[in-house]
Amino acid sequence: MAPNPWLRALGTSLALLTALTSCAIMRGPNTAAPNLGLTLPPGFHAEIYAEGFKKPRLMALAPNGDIFVSDEKGGTVTALLDRDGDGRLDRQQVFASGLNTPHGLAFHDGALYVAVTDAVLRFPYSSGDVTASAPPLVVTALPGGGRHYSRTVVFGPDDRMYVAAGSTCNVCEEQDPRRAAVWVYDADGQNARPFATGLRNAVGLEWFGDALYATANGRDLAGNDLPPEAFYVLKEGQNYGWPYCYPVAPNTPQVWDQDFGKKGPAYCDQAQPAFATTTAHAAPLGLAFYTGTAFPTEYRNLMFVALHGSWNREPKSGYKVITVHPQTGEVRDFVSGFQSGPVTTARPVDLQVTPDGALLLTDDGNGLIYRLSYRAP
Repeated sequence: MAPNPWLRALGTSLALLTALTSCAIMRGPNTAAPNLGLTLPPGFHAEIYAEGFKKPRLMALAPNGDIFVSDEKGGTVTALLDRDGDGRLDRQQVFASGLNTPHGLAFHDGALYVAVTDAVLRFPYSSGDVTASAPPLVVTALPGGGRHYSRTVVFGPDDRMYVAAGSTCNVCEEQDPRRAAVWVYDADGQNARPFATGLRNAVGLEWFGDALYATANGRDLAGNDLPPEAFYVLKEGQNYGWPYCYPVAPNTPQVWDQDFGKKGPAYCDQAQPAFATTTAHAAPLGLAFYTGTAFPTEYRNLMFVALHGSWNREPKSGYKVITVHPQTGEVRDFVSGFQSGPVTTARPVDLQVTPDGALLLTDDGNGLIYRLSYRAP
């Protein structure tokens, strides 16, 4: 978002000025607008929590309650500190820098794991650390770069490490089996094997109970409304269709991608169905299950998903936060207003439940982190 002095310098361009000032997320005195101009359910509130990032992406909760966030473009991992628990940021401290496109973060057994584009790194971590005490060790190498270059890492209830790597392309047959898939490793990177395959770009990855949930970005250039974006419960050894198939509706068989023209309908009958879907090209990224107690009871245990937004759809889709019911697959809007007609003002990426029951939301379009909270109306 351009600062106000820059906007004033553009006063001769009425059209551009009108477009920019119609954005929901404004800076300076405009932040006094209720909820930053965003639309939330009654009783919910949005405010800017942290700023100054280049491209903030995924977050993780440290054992002591600090929130860590990756900055993909800045090459950093930063600790966000609210040590007095008042819901306001005390300070932000860079934990590690000089990283190659850091993305996924996970705390496990006295270490912080960071998924960069070509590896999973492990930093030693003691509760309360805000700077790395030693250089990282490479846990496992990963295929780097490609059209989808971010990597996500989580740990399961089995203490194993699950890593998602997206495809190199829109639609193609990959040469490296670690791409367009989720692989499982021991915590030290050994005993690697594929866990779930056929996932074009599973950026959001989260365990809830004994199930691993994933968001998935469908293929482009198949039309405005195909394929819908999909949400899956991943099962070991199962295939989720890409590049040969795509879902068209929840809990129904996937259909053959005739444009790609390889395999066939019989193959797609065996692909695992999505349990929920949303508008095509909305780009679901990070997810979080709401396990706090500050929100009304109807929000508890729902899956919250950040929709990063479309680049090739008219009208645009995404640019909001939705809830997905993990049993019924019901999808509802939770935060909207990042988009006004053709103008988009933010790119939602990831959500994290805080110890006090709020939700943090990263925005890699503005380099911001928002805090979403509830006070009974």
